[in-house]
Amino acid sequence: MSGSTSVSKPRRRPASKGAPGPCSDPMAPVPTQITRVIRETPDTLTFQLAPGRGHAFQPGQFNMLYLRGVGELPISISGDPARPEQLTHTIRAVGGVSITMQGLKKGDWLGIRGPYGNAWPVEEARGQDVLLVAGGLGLAPLRPAIYHVLNNRSQYRRVAILYGARSPEDMLYRKELPRWAERDVWIQTTVDRRSLGWSGNVGLVTGLFKNLSLDPDRTVAMVCGPEVMMRFAIRDLAALGLPPTAMYVSMERNMKCGLGLCGQCQYGHFHVCKDGPVFRFDRVASLFELREV
Repeated sequence: MSGSTSVSKPRRRPASKGAPGPCSDPMAPVPTQITRVIRETPDTLTFQLAPGRGHAFQPGQFNMLYLRGVGELPISISGDPARPEQLTHTIRAVGGVSITMQGLKKGDWLGIRGPYGNAWPVEEARGQDVLLVAGGLGLAPLRPAIYHVLNNRSQYRRVAILYGARSPEDMLYRKELPRWAERDVWIQTTVDRRSLGWSGNVGLVTGLFKNLSLDPDRTVAMVCGPEVMMRFAIRDLAALGLPPTAMYVSMERNMKCGLGLCGQCQYGHFHVCKDGPVFRFDRVASLFELREV
């Protein structure tokens, strides 16, 4: 990569005695070095970073990632919550900041604020069947919940992962999917369009629901992906008998501060950065058909 995309280490403010980190200002990013870059798809990278004192988080939370001189983005944490010393984010190139981030490499620096938001209901789901439905990049925010369930596999009943992508080449974590299946997890994948060598399912991820063995009274569903995909998933799960109180969705909105102060991510009377991004569906059912403008 050219030197124009490399990021020098930002200057830290002096820490006061007893301060929890380099700076106590919640709006000041903490400089964190990239230790590994993984190419997931042609337009998607996973960055592994090494926070100096670890970075404890819950499955479903996000960080604000700052690229010096370019801008800041809210990005879901996509790593293992049991390994806070290895902070992981999967980023797709969809705008100016994220496109520029695609030029970063091992040894470069990003600023981090967070973690922010609430969590997937992994604790409430103990003793239940767990259904995780992901579309496209939506697998990244669900990945920490998957790690948590696998790390505590004996505490959950049946676990199913349904994942849809645009094409086989656009699938995330392709090496991990078969390893998850070895952990007593039922995994089904599908693509919108097949490519050479693909012999799996073709069609919408909701088309995989016909293969589900669902116990509506003992199931917690976590759904993440494009909003249109989540609307159809919620509709079809409801048709299978799953109540709104057992379905959770992760919402994306234009988040700027992460603290519920600026109002950019207001969703009805909620702020996605503070009250979400994970919502139990019955709490947002009346808002779910509204589009962001």
